[in-house]
Amino acid sequence: MSVPSVPGPTAFPALAVTVPATSANLGPGFDALGLAWDLVDEVRLEVADEFAVSVTGEGAGRVPEGRRHLVIATLLSGLADLGSPVPDGIRLSAVNRIPHGRGLGSSAAAVVTGLMAAWTWARPGRPVDERWLLRRARAAEGHLDNAAPALLGGLTLVVPGEDRVVRLPLDERLMGLAFIPDGAVATRAARGALPPTVPHPDASASVACAALLVHALQHSPQDLLAGTQDWLHQPYRAPLMPASAALLDRLRNAGHAAVISGAGPTVVVLGTPADLSGLDEALGFRMRRLRPAGGARVEFAPAHRG
Repeated sequence: MSVPSVPGPTAFPALAVTVPATSANLGPGFDALGLAWDLVDEVRLEVADEFAVSVTGEGAGRVPEGRRHLVIATLLSGLADLGSPVPDGIRLSAVNRIPHGRGLGSSAAAVVTGLMAAWTWARPGRPVDERWLLRRARAAEGHLDNAAPALLGGLTLVVPGEDRVVRLPLDERLMGLAFIPDGAVATRAARGALPPTVPHPDASASVACAALLVHALQHSPQDLLAGTQDWLHQPYRAPLMPASAALLDRLRNAGHAAVISGAGPTVVVLGTPADLSGLDEALGFRMRRLRPAGGARVEFAPAHRG
């Protein structure tokens, strides 16, 4: 499996990092499956006299500043882990397109951005060590279902109990339609809503659907509705996002392969362009068409002037 390459050597060059939004779980693939979308955050990083953050788009005026910004905090911890010198200051400028707290992987994108930048500064000219980045991402996120597709792009499968990821092929017709609500749901709250155990029939049915889902995503979009049935997490999280749960039920009852994206509350419908062509906007949600995308990229950026 290939991982992103990084630019050649220069001491702390200015960097431009792009990282995609992601949908984890995709229904029954809980904590295992993830898919990258063509909705990207663009972050510019360069050494400065102090730590400064400038953000436009999603989260502007609300994200932490200075060292507390998740990209900068992850970058600094990554440099320390790699035994690299740490700059006295970093200027971060970001154009954020991934909504925060909506289940589209915004925190994983920030973590991957920081780790990609840390590796580039600490190991210039060397391909990213996938194991290192996934290990650090798991430490920061607790799981890899968002970080893996954010790093590698496309459809990914996280191997349970290991910091190992398999990148899977996708049917070239596949696309998504996201219904993004105004309200957010904290991932910690969504995790807390899950029971410690589930009935054996539910677990067995979910395993079968997850297997069918992988087949449907690769070769058979007509099986997406059956393959996206879930009993492990979506029913238990429904009280935290009643509007999303109601929309999910309405879409599925109409024959559409709708899932909660990650921990929610965004609802994503999977299918071919023909499958999604007749869907209309839903009250209280903004609609965004999505296509599968590649993973994180880091490039040199021109030095800041002025």
